[in-house]
Amino acid sequence: MYGAPVNVFVSVNDAIVHGLPTQRPLQPGDVVKLDVTPFVDGYVADAAITVVVPPASPLALRLIECAEAAFKAAMQVARAGRPVNAIGRAVEAEVTRRGFSLLRELQGHGVGRTIHEAPDVPNFYHPANRAPLREGMVIAVEPMVSSGKAWRTRTRSDGWTISTRDGGLAAHYEHTVMITRRQPLILTA
Repeated sequence: MYGAPVNVFVSVNDAIVHGLPTQRPLQPGDVVKLDVTPFVDGYVADAAITVVVPPASPLALRLIECAEAAFKAAMQVARAGRPVNAIGRAVEAEVTRRGFSLLRELQGHGVGRTIHEAPDVPNFYHPANRAPLREGMVIAVEPMVSSGKAWRTRTRSDGWTISTRDGGLAAHYEHTVMITRRQPLILTA
């Protein structure tokens, strides 16, 4: 999609998403985001995980735990009939509680026949985003958090890799989920 030059994005340390693999060997302590978008029978899914090359720093471990906990908090409110912004409120509350920063320029999204469909799913409370989640709706929920204080990002010279502007470490945790009246169905688990 979009002319992506790789099948798997690999983002390291302050790189958040869309990182292009390089010749640089991974080093102990590197925080690595792996982001994939499989296409199956005309449908698309989106998933990402953050891992660390051992030994992991306490900061890296807390950051990764934060991204995963923010996703789990979102799953507690992602129900048919609730507004989309309930997801952002849950993510923001968990990230703030843990003392990290949200990368507010990046967000989740609907998925289906293409990678980016309606609705937008911000990782922070956005009062205008009150459209209801509908049963059967498929969305990518993807908290992206940073150890830095700046929430703004920058695109590197390769035109793909998006990094934290202040050099803070980043973590990304994403699954494609189907909205139901009860607990969402995690399609990429």
